[in-house]
Amino acid sequence: MNGGMTSASAARGAPVLVTGFEPFGGDDFNPSWAVAQALEGRCLGGVPVVAQQLPCVFATSGQVLDAAMRRHRPALVIALGLAASRSALSVERVAINLIDARIADNAGVQLTDEPVRAGARNAYFARLPVKAMVAALQADGVPAELSFSAGSFVCNQVFHHLMWRLARRPGVRGGFIHLPPAAEHLPAAFSGRPMPLADQVRGVARAIEVALSTVDDARHVGGQVD
Repeated sequence: MNGGMTSASAARGAPVLVTGFEPFGGDDFNPSWAVAQALEGRCLGGVPVVAQQLPCVFATSGQVLDAAMRRHRPALVIALGLAASRSALSVERVAINLIDARIADNAGVQLTDEPVRAGARNAYFARLPVKAMVAALQADGVPAELSFSAGSFVCNQVFHHLMWRLARRPGVRGGFIHLPPAAEHLPAAFSGRPMPLADQVRGVARAIEVALSTVDDARHVGGQVD
């Protein structure tokens, strides 16, 4: 179900594509794009990183992601997003085929009970060593958790769209990580515990390294009962 990158994929010279969102919900800062920008140009696990900003718009987010994937032909795709209620890096495990927006997107569109893609699977699992990534972050002192819900807004839409695309590209891995608010830029809807932006950058970089180097995911318990 989940696994790491093969060394052969990295050896081909394909980059890691990291995406982040533009600000939304009336805020002027989104840590997901700041982290992606900070990682662009780095070499992690011997693989270069490229970054792409995605619009927080239902109609175009998938199109921009598709264009970036065509341009860069990545070996690994890590999509990032902001979850203002969380206090840790949340490595997402499941994308659902549902849009049920609590607020409007940046184009003023608020969809209710719509599929991300009609006829697609109800859910996709991340193609990442999610448990190994969380364990490595925790060992490094970065607050991290395994999450079973990416919500039902544009973040989940992008996650589901990405996994739908990657289902047709067996040599490419990918998934989604939600970030907490940055301590330096608290959002209007802030309800979690903030994390310094430098720690978020360090954590996502470490998560990428684990994704590139881990073939089989860890087998420890990571489920929830509520």
